[in-house]
Amino acid sequence: METMSTAEKTPDTIEGTALPTFDPSKAAAEFRAAAEKGVEQSKEVLAKFKAGSEDAQKALKSSFETAKAVGSDLSLKTIAVLRANTEAAFSHFEALVAVKSPSEFVELQTAFVRKQVEAAVEQAKELQAVATKAVEDVSKPIKSAFEKAVKELKVA
Repeated sequence: METMSTAEKTPDTIEGTALPTFDPSKAAAEFRAAAEKGVEQSKEVLAKFKAGSEDAQKALKSSFETAKAVGSDLSLKTIAVLRANTEAAFSHFEALVAVKSPSEFVELQTAFVRKQVEAAVEQAKELQAVATKAVEDVSKPIKSAFEKAVKELKVA
């Protein structure tokens, strides 16, 4: 068997197989490039997170402002309903004071109850419409921000 001399054995070969050489300058450059890429990706993620949190903050602020305005609208509507019911009750009481017979009393009372039931149904519809619109208006900014965030996540 023929043996290789020590001069023939180099660090680059072992028994005829070439080994890759380690170049520290290339390794440092590759490490630097990987680190720079990681930093850039981190900056992009941070920028997206910051933009998303700013959008969420704006949406919440808008919702709170809307809730305040809608709350005022709902309160004003409720006050109008209470005022109308109170005025109807006083008018009815004045009419009852002037009653001259039991049959007139029954007639006035029946008409009053019927009108109040009809008014209550109408008022309930109006309050429901105002409340439904309020919920939609308050939730709209948050819903829009959420949909935008989901859309951006799908793109990323």
